[in-house]
Amino acid sequence: MLFLVKSKRGVVGVSRALIIGCGGVAQVAIHKCCQNSSVFTDICIASRTKAKCDKVAEELRSKTATNISTAHLDANNEAEVVALIKSFKPEIVMHLGMPYHNLVIMEACVKCKVHYLDTAAYEPENTDDPQWREVYEKRCHDKGFVAYFDYAAQWGYQEKFAQAGVTALLGCGFDPGITQAYVAYAKKHELDTIEYLDILDCNGGDHGYPFATNFNPEINLREVSAPGSYWENGTFHTIPPLSVHKKYNFDGVGEKDMYMLHHEEVESIVKYVPELKRVRFFMTFGQSYITHMNCLKDVGLLSTTPIDYEGHKIVPIQFLKALLPDPASLGARTKGKTNIGCIFRGTKDGKPKNYYIYNVCDHEESFKEVGSQAISYTTGVPAMCGAMMLLQGTWQKPGAYTLEEFDPDPFLAAVSEFGLPYKTTTKPVLVD
Repeated sequence: MLFLVKSKRGVVGVSRALIIGCGGVAQVAIHKCCQNSSVFTDICIASRTKAKCDKVAEELRSKTATNISTAHLDANNEAEVVALIKSFKPEIVMHLGMPYHNLVIMEACVKCKVHYLDTAAYEPENTDDPQWREVYEKRCHDKGFVAYFDYAAQWGYQEKFAQAGVTALLGCGFDPGITQAYVAYAKKHELDTIEYLDILDCNGGDHGYPFATNFNPEINLREVSAPGSYWENGTFHTIPPLSVHKKYNFDGVGEKDMYMLHHEEVESIVKYVPELKRVRFFMTFGQSYITHMNCLKDVGLLSTTPIDYEGHKIVPIQFLKALLPDPASLGARTKGKTNIGCIFRGTKDGKPKNYYIYNVCDHEESFKEVGSQAISYTTGVPAMCGAMMLLQGTWQKPGAYTLEEFDPDPFLAAVSEFGLPYKTTTKPVLVD
């Protein structure tokens, strides 16, 4: 497939993407960019560990027409990010590393007037920092939910990106990301009003380890161990961690235990679908995972506050991350499938209607294609496709946005083509 790429400089024959990060998600996105070299003619992979970038680049150079370069980068150093952008001259920066660095990289993109994309909302590295806690506590009071990650800080860049004439695409993974495109698709094609929404994220994979996380341990464990939240009757409600438990029989996976969590796309969805009466987010976990996580939390290993150990400052959760298996290494041993989607209840032509749109992704098939397990695959594919929407000019809207604000049709067509086709039914089993 041949694409003409439009940029702020007009229609061009080349398009350059700077990819920050070289973990599991980034590696999938890199593979997918290289499969789509008519759009991604040049990519630069940048990470604090340049050797990882070099290894991926070497594996792919003989298999793609995309020109691949690599660079060392401290993504928390704005001057370094600006210098690399000015040197490589990309049209887009795809930030696929830690969300701690979102604001630094967004600032650099504004200064250099290039598009920006990430896959998760900003969160601070140290959630016990007094200066941040003051802002956090006020925001929780104003919004009604307790969460250390949300879109507030990044939405604050709306005017800066608009004035720079470029787009910040926030949370362009699966959830957040595709789930918001599913909402826009349902609203455009299937339902006149959406009253109830349940987002279900099921990982039915088995990696064989007693305990491991299927994406970055720092982010995964902080997210799951935090208080949950849901939207109902015009406000957010906070609940204790993992206190709401349901069972659901997932297509392709089977019956699993799922728990209500706080998730950032709920915040954006209710902003753009005002008639919603309730939105909930559920994710599946086995009892072994929860038992291990609670034990680690009880002994302090999930803390983000640095401690002194024999004269060295260490962050407990970062130390734990070094002990756990790297999620990027799980692909070869993970079997099973994921199932992620949205169940809607609303109206069409004045009549009640239910609608379920979801994707089933196979861990082993993902590994055969790109050497990754399905969790990274389901995030890396939409990241590449979102970047393609911006580079082609399909989505053109200077400012900072989440995916509900764009036409979902070309994006969902792209993610389907590149490995994540969706299924639908108007007779879903509802979550009680």
